[in-house]
Amino acid sequence: MTYVTATLTQLSNQPFVTIKARGQRITQAVDVSQMIVKRMNTVGYIIKDVRIASDSLLSQDGKTRNVSTIEIDISKE
Repeated sequence: MTYVTATLTQLSNQPFVTIKARGQRITQAVDVSQMIVKRMNTVGYIIKDVRIASDSLLSQDGKTRNVSTIEIDISKE
């Protein structure tokens, strides 16, 4: 719920907010965006854009790992 509050605070001052996450935190980013859009439907927030990608990272054991990333743009209608 902390991320939802922080995002709503930013949306009160900015025209849009981008929620970014990677790896196992992608589900949390999606949950935050859905809470804002669906539970604050009287305010009129919408998901403007969603971008997905993957980054190649070098792990501690020297292997290259692909990590998924997501960026979700939320704005007022």
